[in-house]
Amino acid sequence: MDKIPILRMGTFLLVTIQVDLYDRLALNLESDLINMVHKTGARGVLIDISAVSIVDSFMGRILGNIACMTRVLDAETVVVGMQPAVAITLIELGLSLNGVYTALDVERGISLLQTKLGPNDELADDDADDTE
Repeated sequence: MDKIPILRMGTFLLVTIQVDLYDRLALNLESDLINMVHKTGARGVLIDISAVSIVDSFMGRILGNIACMTRVLDAETVVVGMQPAVAITLIELGLSLNGVYTALDVERGISLLQTKLGPNDELADDDADDTE
């Protein structure tokens, strides 16, 4: 069974979707990502969809679900790299992706997460390690 890798970058998780998501793969990603946020205590999730050319209503719902679930687990989600055709399709489908932040690329997504989480959040893990 295919799996989409989830990489840890400090207090953030990065998911790069480089294949067309079929329903089962999208549901597995949702579950794996939420479990990884819980397991690692990640404060931010970046979902890179720059290689995705088509997003249907199901995928739009999955992205919205991920954002809602991560927020419940005290993390923010940013979708990066959305192609113009994907944005047009989402609007035409009536999907506003409430609660999902967007950025043009991963670098801007990281910057957005750092702004949302505040400057001291990234240092919290390092300070905790120093005191033990």
